[in-house]
Amino acid sequence: MQQRKHLLTSPAPGTQRELVSLHYGQSVEPGQGPKCYIQASLHADELPGMLVAHHLRKRLDALEAEGRLRGEIVLVPMANPIGLSQFLLHGHLGRFESCSGENFNRHYPDLAAIAGAVVESELGPDLEHNVRVVKRALHAAAKAAPADTELQSLRRTLLSLSADADIVLDLHCDAQATMHLYTETPCWPECEPLAAYLGAQVTLLAQDSGDQPFDEACSQPWWKLAKRFGERFPLRQACLSVTVELRGQADVEHAQAEADARHLIDFLTLRGFISGEVPPLPAPLGDARPLAGCMPLKTPVAGVLTFVRHVGEMVSAGEVLAHVIDPISNAVTELKSPVDGLFFARDCVRYAHAGMKVGKVAGTTALRTGKLLGD
Repeated sequence: MQQRKHLLTSPAPGTQRELVSLHYGQSVEPGQGPKCYIQASLHADELPGMLVAHHLRKRLDALEAEGRLRGEIVLVPMANPIGLSQFLLHGHLGRFESCSGENFNRHYPDLAAIAGAVVESELGPDLEHNVRVVKRALHAAAKAAPADTELQSLRRTLLSLSADADIVLDLHCDAQATMHLYTETPCWPECEPLAAYLGAQVTLLAQDSGDQPFDEACSQPWWKLAKRFGERFPLRQACLSVTVELRGQADVEHAQAEADARHLIDFLTLRGFISGEVPPLPAPLGDARPLAGCMPLKTPVAGVLTFVRHVGEMVSAGEVLAHVIDPISNAVTELKSPVDGLFFARDCVRYAHAGMKVGKVAGTTALRTGKLLGD
């Protein structure tokens, strides 16, 4: 394993952060071999991914010693040194950069727009040749992305490590949630075995959900360029990029993380990154549903929040999922499910302000348009 350090743009004199990446197997040039990229805790206060990375390192160390790794596996065990250091009054602020207010998982460069004009003269009738050409161009475009600020340099570094990968796994978690995944619709066929291995109860699908999150910045170029070139040059969806939501923020336990790491290794074995017998594919615990069918549970009033249904339960439209209690008047407001579906995530705070989104129910029918992700 090779450990590499990537310096970020200095935000102030005497201060400079670094990102560390771990490279297992045989390092490959962009487009010249199979590559998998895994990162943990881009939202720095979402810690289950870091613990899973801890257990992944143990397994990858052993597999490398046994000579069982094929291609390159890049692991970034802590993807956000900026957010990891942000605290206010003992509260960890790992989702948004304190300087700009921007979400660390939004606003990544559109590499398809940059690489499209560059690759056109090199493409031809050979599908795999075209894939190699595009991977090289995406890697070059990521490395050349503007980085005037520390946050931009973090985004550029993460994309430089991942833009040419065949598989990109971004390990996150929700507040309180069941295991679930996000991926783009063209990626679903290749994502389905991952969902089965991990025991995901739902995979939420969209094609361009808005605001260019990290996972879509890696997978979007392929379907965008395929659409751009149409019948002239064949291309396939050569990057499976998935946001893996490892349940809730408090789910930081060794047994659970070790099992998640083992299931990720099972999937990489299936995909040929690890030699040996492929573990049997479990029966799926859930299905794929449109992200546009994921409906928020909102409260119209402020008060003490208590839930009466648990994450992972199937609920019906109009069913009461939570109560909001006014401590002065003692009034109880019922929060009802907006649709039939899976109650897969809820907030961990227990005092809600008026208008707050406190939960999510994944329905089967697309009902929303525009930007589909939360802040």
